[in-house]
Amino acid sequence: MLGSVARWFRTHIPGVIPSAAVLQAERGISRASSSPCDSTRHDRPMLRRLLRLALLSLALFAFAGAGDPASRFNELGHQLMCICGCNQILLECNHVGCPDSDGMRNELMSDVTRGDSDSLVQQAFVQKYGPTVLAAPTTTGFDRTAWIMPFAALIFGFGLVIFVVRAWKNRPAPALADGLRPLRGAELEQFRDQARKETDL
Repeated sequence: MLGSVARWFRTHIPGVIPSAAVLQAERGISRASSSPCDSTRHDRPMLRRLLRLALLSLALFAFAGAGDPASRFNELGHQLMCICGCNQILLECNHVGCPDSDGMRNELMSDVTRGDSDSLVQQAFVQKYGPTVLAAPTTTGFDRTAWIMPFAALIFGFGLVIFVVRAWKNRPAPALADGLRPLRGAELEQFRDQARKETDL
């Protein structure tokens, strides 16, 4: 009776935990009527709990520091370019007397401390300074070709090299006039030795 009450609590009211007496009675009943199949049924919730705990730990590890303004400032600052013409990353601009980097850094810090999302900050910089402010092109629209073309050119180059090597390797023997045939093997070595002797000084 008490075991069925505990089961009813678990299935119908998930937030309510039955009392210790009810749980103890349920354990006593389940132990009395346990079979080899029951042990695997009780191991599954434990496995699920361990899996959930592992996923939660992984998520905490992955997102640790994601809300920290200093780490966001550093990450976003390395995704933006300085517009002074030095062609350097915003946070790495060492251009002496750069007229733009200090203002851009201050603007970035104010956006990050205000709590704007990363995409909103990047969009604001693109609207103000143009698309060249992004260190890497976006993966949408025509900018996608900037990501695809290097790999396509590399594959095309490898294919061209393979084609040229095979064509060169499979070329026919040179045609000789008047029925002459090319020399090979011992006959060729004999003529080489004769040429060495005749040209020896």
